[in-house]
Amino acid sequence: MTVLKQNIIHESLKLFSLKGFSNTSMTDILCASGTSKGGFYNHFKSKEDLFLQVLEVAKQIWRQKNLDDLNQIETPIEKIIRLLENFKDKYLKDAENFPGGCVFITLSVDLKNQSPHLSKMINTGFKGFKAMLKRFLKQAQENGELKSQTNIDAVSEIIFSAILGISVTYSLDNSDENLDYAIGSLINYVNSNRN
Repeated sequence: MTVLKQNIIHESLKLFSLKGFSNTSMTDILCASGTSKGGFYNHFKSKEDLFLQVLEVAKQIWRQKNLDDLNQIETPIEKIIRLLENFKDKYLKDAENFPGGCVFITLSVDLKNQSPHLSKMINTGFKGFKAMLKRFLKQAQENGELKSQTNIDAVSEIIFSAILGISVTYSLDNSDENLDYAIGSLINYVNSNRN
């Protein structure tokens, strides 16, 4: 990948985080990346082609930051707690890549009515994340780490919805104190379901 292509993707990721896909113009992209239309179209067929490549990079960053060290943790509940800590400290606070907050939330709201086929791609990622939470919770219940009467579907939905809400709130107030409190409360909730 050329330096220019990397730069266009990186600058577009930041713009999509701040403004969404629909509200980011080609002029915004060209200005932010310091290139011309020719330079852009040398690397991308269209703005939608750029979106698909930005989405792949955003997913890679999400996995790298949120799943960091999870494979070194043995118990599923501790994996969820580490995921929440990583989400707070490594992902949401990553102003270099996501100055507007979680790019997936910005894009899902932006694209729902404008480009439903692109919105479905974001929603697929959300479904995958929820499935991962359910898998961890089910493993925890099976190994006796989680109370047997815990409703896994409900707990995973609460965690997922809380993460979405925390992301939106943090993008609005950028308060590390409020973010720390919110994630701490969510971790306490997860711990309250332990045996």
